[in-house]
Amino acid sequence: MTFRLLALGDVVGESACLALRRRLPSLRKELGADLVVANGENSAARNGIRPETAELLYAAGVDLVTTGNHVFRRREIYDFLDGAGSLLRPCNFPGSCPGRGYTVLNISGLRVLAVNLLGTLFMEALASPFETMEKILRTEEGKYDFAICDLHAEATSEKRAFACHFDSRLAAVFGTHTHVQTADETVLSGGTGFITDLGMCGSTRGVLGMKKEIGVGRFLTHMPTPYETETGDMEAQGALFEIDPTTGRCLKVERVRASLE
Repeated sequence: MTFRLLALGDVVGESACLALRRRLPSLRKELGADLVVANGENSAARNGIRPETAELLYAAGVDLVTTGNHVFRRREIYDFLDGAGSLLRPCNFPGSCPGRGYTVLNISGLRVLAVNLLGTLFMEALASPFETMEKILRTEEGKYDFAICDLHAEATSEKRAFACHFDSRLAAVFGTHTHVQTADETVLSGGTGFITDLGMCGSTRGVLGMKKEIGVGRFLTHMPTPYETETGDMEAQGALFEIDPTTGRCLKVERVRASLE
């Protein structure tokens, strides 16, 4: 039997959280997913994550919530980050920041090392995601059966280079952040499943899940108008990874696009 990981892209707004709550249980059953991971750093209105939106994702059936560069935007999430083992912030933030960057999940008797990292090219000047991952793998050696990573990054080159560097050592590497699903899902030669970006869970009507009038207006006027979440034509985007639990190698990757209407 293979282990099936469903990884979902950035969840945009509370409306997407509610839509996932209605649809994800049946989608999970259809795909036979053993573990569901979703990036929740845009789940609150105007981005960031709140305890309430994290709880909505858990109620929808998400097992692990990852985040990214907006994770600390809402101060009310700080204590929640410290207490919730199923909510990660990028591990290459300084250790003094709230929360943790990786965890080992026990799923059906398998120990899954799940890591959340932030890219540094065109992003924040944090510790190298490459060096940070190396340290985690050394620290956790012998304590997990296979490892997965959400690399929240802007540059496609950084995501691909990261996956190539850790090919054979990670079962799955999936990129988040751009809200645009890429068509490069693949299993690398060493057995690492990879996709540059999972896409998003939210409305496909607007601009990256936000109201199109505001998205367009920001480019026309260059004014920092606050984003507002779009609704309608809701869709879940992500990827399904089939992993051999004995070898820790990915056997197959498939893109997922499912209506949330």
